[in-house]
Amino acid sequence: MNVLAFEIKTIPDSLSGRRLYGLDGLSDEEVAKVMLAKRVQKTGGSDFLPLHLHRIVAISGVLRVQEDVMVWSVGDQDSDEQDLITRFYNLWECYSPTLVSWNGGGFVLPVLHYRSLLNRVHARRYWDSGEADREMKSSTDPNRDPWRHVDLREALSGFNPGAATTLHEIAVMLGFPGKPGMEGASVWETYQRGDLTGIRNDCETDALNTFLVYLRWEIVRGNLSGAEYESEVERVREFLEDSCCPHLLEFLKAWHR
Repeated sequence: MNVLAFEIKTIPDSLSGRRLYGLDGLSDEEVAKVMLAKRVQKTGGSDFLPLHLHRIVAISGVLRVQEDVMVWSVGDQDSDEQDLITRFYNLWECYSPTLVSWNGGGFVLPVLHYRSLLNRVHARRYWDSGEADREMKSSTDPNRDPWRHVDLREALSGFNPGAATTLHEIAVMLGFPGKPGMEGASVWETYQRGDLTGIRNDCETDALNTFLVYLRWEIVRGNLSGAEYESEVERVREFLEDSCCPHLLEFLKAWHR
């Protein structure tokens, strides 16, 4: 099982906002306020920015490969956006795992693609469907094969937007901890306070919830037996028990069996 359940956290891209709206001379915070206000004005209520105007500040994942499972955030707190994205693509190219997300098709992957374009991130194998590498067929390209990238939100709702729900509600329904409290809108506020650690920790717990929901879904698909599922879950619990990270230990404490 080569699986990477992943999540990103984003803030307003003030640099692009400054270019698009002619806001030279304003601080990043002031530019972001203008961007959000313009979005509210355009949508009539929502300040959720267009996907290309989201700057990535954290990428976290749960990687299940061979006999190991690990939870971590890409790079470190000093990594810029280009470095985070480059490391993510390098990881995918190293293991070629099935990508698992919650709303990855509607948010995570498009943001990664737009930001890769902006940052000139080289990801030849990720985009290759056989032109450069004959062994790399389109069936292994996550952009062309839906089962190389599993968007759980889309799959579980039957690709019906009206039936879609949140990761938190599904996770809690299944006995998993769900989100500890940070919603997407509060990431910007947390970033302004300088708490990048809190953002990365929240991103990691989102990835954990996503991976655990995925394991349950694999039972439904017939890819895991009950015993195999319990073995996978226990592997995750053992990793968390051995962790010295308070947020992961808190996640374990809140996990109902």
